[in-house]
Amino acid sequence: MRPLIVTAALPADLFALADGLRRAHFPPERNKIAAHLTLFHALPPSCEGEARRCLADLAATHPPPAAALTGVMSLGRGTALAIESRALLAVRAAIADRFAGSLTAQDNHRPRLHVTVQNKVDPAEARALQAELAARIPPREFAIPALELHFYEGGPWSFAARYAFRGRA
Repeated sequence: MRPLIVTAALPADLFALADGLRRAHFPPERNKIAAHLTLFHALPPSCEGEARRCLADLAATHPPPAAALTGVMSLGRGTALAIESRALLAVRAAIADRFAGSLTAQDNHRPRLHVTVQNKVDPAEARALQAELAARIPPREFAIPALELHFYEGGPWSFAARYAFRGRA
C-alpha cells in the first residue's frame, strides 16, 4: 500500500524557480521528485477516498490562499525557500482535523512551510548556497493555486489528483 502525500501547488513561475534550484543543488542521486510544498507526508492509504473528498471540498470552498516567499531557510545540511501563509495553514488544519487519529508523528504538528532545494550536503556547502540565494531571491507574495495528492512509491511519487482552489474571498 502506498501512503498519500498532500502538497500545495506553487504558481508556475515560482515552481520553475524552485525546481531549477533543486535540479542544480540537490544531490542528483537523491533527487527523485520535483520541487514541492508538502502539507502531509504520509496519510494512510486506507484514507484515499476520504482524502480525495476532503481536498475537493476544501478547494471548492476556499479561495486561493495568500502566501509569501519570505527568504531562504537553513535545513542544517540543506537549503529551502521559506514560505509563510496563515490561510494555507488554516486549510492544512482543516485537513488535520478530518484525519485526527490517523496522522503520523511527523504530520501531527504545525509545519514550517518550505520548499527544499538542497538536502543531505555538507553544512558548509548549505551555508554557501543560503548566502548566495539570500542575495538574489527577493521576497514576494503569491497565491497557492491548488492542493495536490500523490502516492509515495518508495522514493519517487506518482501524481494522483489536483484540486484547484475556486472559492470566493
